[in-house]
Order: sequence, then C-alpha cells, then structure tokens
Amino acid sequence: MKWSALLLIASLAGADAWAGAIDAIPTCHDNKLVGAPTATLETELFVAIDQTTLLDGSLKQSVADNLKPFLTPGNGFQVITFSAYTQGHYTEVLASGRLDATLDPARRNDISKTALAKFDQCMTRQPQLAAQVAGTALRSAFEGTSGEIAKSDVLASIKAIAELSRKSKARNKVVLLVSDMLENSSVSSFYADHGHSVRKIDPAREMQLVEQNQLLGDFGGARVYVIGAGLLSEDAKKSKSYRDPKTMQALAGFWKTYLEKSGAQLVEFGQPALLSPIR
Repeated sequence: MKWSALLLIASLAGADAWAGAIDAIPTCHDNKLVGAPTATLETELFVAIDQTTLLDGSLKQSVADNLKPFLTPGNGFQVITFSAYTQGHYTEVLASGRLDATLDPARRNDISKTALAKFDQCMTRQPQLAAQVAGTALRSAFEGTSGEIAKSDVLASIKAIAELSRKSKARNKVVLLVSDMLENSSVSSFYADHGHSVRKIDPAREMQLVEQNQLLGDFGGARVYVIGAGLLSEDAKKSKSYRDPKTMQALAGFWKTYLEKSGAQLVEFGQPALLSPIR
C-alpha cells in the first residue's frame, strides 16, 4: 500500500508519542520580543472518522492527501473518531493542533535578529510536527475501524462534531466526514436485509425523526465534505448487494437537508470518493 508523506512521517521513530495529543503544536511565540500569537485561525479542518466504515487503501490515502494541504501557517486541525455510543465507541478527539500565522513584515522589523531567527526556525518545524501528530492520529483511527460494531450512531455523533465546529474561532471551518453515512441506531436504520443492503429512505420522514429526537446540530457555517458515503461492507459485497442511484440520491438528499438545517453547507458527497480536493 502506498501512503502519503503525511502518513510516512507518522511512522517514524518517536511519532507514537504524539498519539492522543491535544493542542499538540507548541507556539513559536515563546519569546516576549516576538509578541503574542494571533488568536484567530484562518481555517480549521475537522477530520471525523466513522470507525464502523472500513476504507480501502485508496480512500485512506485520499483522507491523508486532503488533510495535508491544511497543515500550513495560520491553520488548525482536529482528528476525531466516532461510531456507536451504545458500544463504548464514543466521539473522541484523537489529536488537535494549531500552527502560528506568519508575522507581518512590518512587525518583523521591530524584532531583534536573534529572536527572529529562533522564531523562523520554529515556524519551519511546525508543519512537520503537525504532520507527525495528524498522521499518527489517522493511523490510530484507521487501525481502530471494525466491521463487528453492530450499531452506528451517525446522527448523534455528527451533532457532537458540529458543536466542535461551532466553538471554533477560525474564520473558515471545514469538516471532512469519513463515513458511509448510514444510521443504524434506536432512532432509525438506513439498512435493509439484515444490514447487507441499504434501503431507499424517505428523507422527509427521516428528518421528522431527527427533529423529534433533537439530533440537529450547529456547525457555525462550516463547509462539509464526505468520503465513503454508501460504501459497501465486505458482507454486502459477498451477498452481491447493489446500491442503486435512487437509493444513493435519497441518502444524499437527506444529508444535504440535515446539514443545511444544522448551519452547514454540503460541498461534496463522495460516493465513496471525492471528485475534487477539499478547499
């Protein structure tokens, strides 16, 4: 399997020390002469991985490839896992970090050469450290996926993820949902035939259930992308289950409405892969 540079960095000796790291990127503003860091992020990317959805190598690579361009000055990231509340697989932030913004040229003129050199050296290291943290978290998330988890609380989990997005102080909020987007809980099930195929849902009826169970979230204006929608499990492939276009259209229509009602914009619904890079 070919992994991107992001995941290769995570496999280096010592990278496991960053697993589970929250706010893991030390600021370069540790010298009084440089001043305090900018409080507001330019963009924050939330990568939320459904551990009931088994991805192939190509889709894992796509997740890594779409995360890496965001590890630049002034941005932040969070890697999150979710699946089934009832089986102990709760929504969890595996890793997070923020990279310092570059200094305004006018501000650089007021800083001593010694302090500035130290700052610039730190800024050069930050993206590599961010890649270590994010890559290790992705690897941990993918290794924790399982086809043995009977339930999938997608709606409740996405509501929780929306709250993380809402609280973000970033100017731009981007959410990558890595999931088959198939609810299978006490609220509703999008499956038929004992989980081997997907039923054609009635989006309006499902939205009624969402509202009755208070499962709408608030993303605070985030742009949302999905990788893995409608992904066939190994059991479904063996049973030659088929997910027809009308079934997938109904699924996409439901989530588009759900996200709009939850203060987000669905940019692309990858079935299962994205056709364009995340922006």
